[in-house]
Amino acid sequence: MNLWKDEISGIWRVRFTAPDGIREKHSTKTKIKGQAEEKAREFWDTAVLRSQGKEPVVTLGKLKTLWLAGHSTTASIGHWNNVNTWPAYGLEGVLVSRCTTELVEIARDAHAKGRAPATVNLWVRTLNLLGRYAIKRGMIPALPWTVSGQKVQKKPRKTLAAAKIRGWIDAAEATAFKSHRQQIGLALRLMIGLGLREQEALGARWEWLDWDRKTYTVGKAKGFEARVIPVPDWLLAYLLPNKADLGLVLGEKRPAGFTRKAIAGANATLETPGISAHRLRGTFATLHSEAGTPIQVIQALLGHKSATTTMLYLEAHTEKATEQQEKVAGMMGL
Repeated sequence: MNLWKDEISGIWRVRFTAPDGIREKHSTKTKIKGQAEEKAREFWDTAVLRSQGKEPVVTLGKLKTLWLAGHSTTASIGHWNNVNTWPAYGLEGVLVSRCTTELVEIARDAHAKGRAPATVNLWVRTLNLLGRYAIKRGMIPALPWTVSGQKVQKKPRKTLAAAKIRGWIDAAEATAFKSHRQQIGLALRLMIGLGLREQEALGARWEWLDWDRKTYTVGKAKGFEARVIPVPDWLLAYLLPNKADLGLVLGEKRPAGFTRKAIAGANATLETPGISAHRLRGTFATLHSEAGTPIQVIQALLGHKSATTTMLYLEAHTEKATEQQEKVAGMMGL
């Protein structure tokens, strides 16, 4: 590799013969030798990758653009938006192969100012996601940075006690607009009775319900994998009056967050703060766990690929803990 300084402009230039035999000549566009040497190595690394049939290394900003384009139809809206709004803090112009731990830590600390640790950890996970995408495309052999997230104090997440569920649904329906009450009731019962996400409940279809086998197949799930869920008799009885062969169970398409107002109303009425559409899914999992359902079965019902993810949904009710405490006290004779 030959690096020299142009006598007229003072700009450093480089030329070399790449591993595939192609002679290359580039301007480093800098008058500082140290920066020129770094740029020359980047040109060389790109030539080596090209000779190996791999994609050239790009900047982090370009990599983000490539990821967004490649996942526009496969990633969930929330996941895609997380990457799209990810702030680079000066890393956008840095080649992925030159994105060192020091540079990442500086950017991470800039993002951390005034923000919660969980938000900072999301920033780090998004960066690692982009880095793994670069590895997948053959741009780098491994992540050139090693950055840890911040420790987050886990907060207890709310779930509904079994004894409160019927009254809670009634309160939610009472809060909803009169024209929406039936649809709200259907959506909430599908979430609580089948462990569906809100979007899965809003998109539930009659043709996915097998009345003979008493099962419901989630035909459009977050992980793009259909899962079969046994339908309890109480839910079948509730659905029966509106039974149809085809179409949406709710009758028409509803937007994300459709149940939010009704849920907030039920929480205010029964003093159950913290319950959300997703915590109804956590309630479903926790009640199954308390009823003795094996973790592998709960995992299948929720459609999780890992039991570790399922464990995050399980919360112990105070009532259950109190009951067990009394049992232990009796065993000790206290």
